[in-house]
Amino acid sequence: MRAAVIQFPGSNCDRDMAVAIRDVTGADTAVIWHRDTVLPSNLDLIAVPGGFSYGDYLRSGAMAARSPIMQAVVEAAGHGVPVLGVCNGFQILTEAGLLPGALMRNAGIRFVCRDVRLTVENSQSIFTSGYEQGEEITIPVAHHDGNYFADDATLNRLEGEGRVAFSYAEPVNGSARNIAGILNDAGNVLGMMPHPERMIEAVHGGSDGRRLFAGIMGGLIRQIA
Repeated sequence: MRAAVIQFPGSNCDRDMAVAIRDVTGADTAVIWHRDTVLPSNLDLIAVPGGFSYGDYLRSGAMAARSPIMQAVVEAAGHGVPVLGVCNGFQILTEAGLLPGALMRNAGIRFVCRDVRLTVENSQSIFTSGYEQGEEITIPVAHHDGNYFADDATLNRLEGEGRVAFSYAEPVNGSARNIAGILNDAGNVLGMMPHPERMIEAVHGGSDGRRLFAGIMGGLIRQIA
C-alpha cells in the first residue's frame, strides 16, 4: 500500500496522519508539499490533514484548495483513488469542489476541542467498512469552523444516497442534521471533522479511529482479490 499526506503552510496534523497510516496499515507514506504539482504514482490513499492552512484567511481551506498540488488530488480522486480529508482537510475538499456544502463558524462562535460520540451512518464505504451500521464510536474534534452547511436539497440527497458517513450523536457545532462526515457520489472521497488519527491507540484514550485506517487497508485488499 502506498499513501500520500498533503502538507500545507499551517498544517499541524500532517505528521499525526502519516504516523497513523503507517502504524495501522504499514503503508509507504510520503508527505507532499503543497507547491508540488505531481503526486507519487500508484497511490492507494491520499490524506488531506487538519490544521490551519494559510492561517484560515479568507475562509478555512479556501486558499489551500487552490494550491498547485490540489489539481493532482482532484484528478486522482476522479480516477478513483481514495481521498480522506480530516478537519481542515474536510474544509479544503469542499472548497476544491470534491464534496458539496461548506464548513462555517461553529454555533456559539467557540472552538470545540473534546472527544465526541459519533454514529456510523454508512458502513459500506472503503473508509467505514471497519465499523457496524448504527454503531456509536468516540473520536476527538478540534475545530472552530466545523458547522456543516448545505441546502435542503443537497442534505436530502446526501441522506437519501447513503453519503452521510458519520453523524454526531449529540449536537456539537451546529452542523445541519448533525452531519460529521460525508462521502462523494462515487464513495472514494470522505471528508470528516473528527480526527481518527488521534484515536488509534489505547494510550490516546481509545482506538476507534484505528478501524477507519484498518478498514481502508481491508477494502483495498478485497478490491485486489
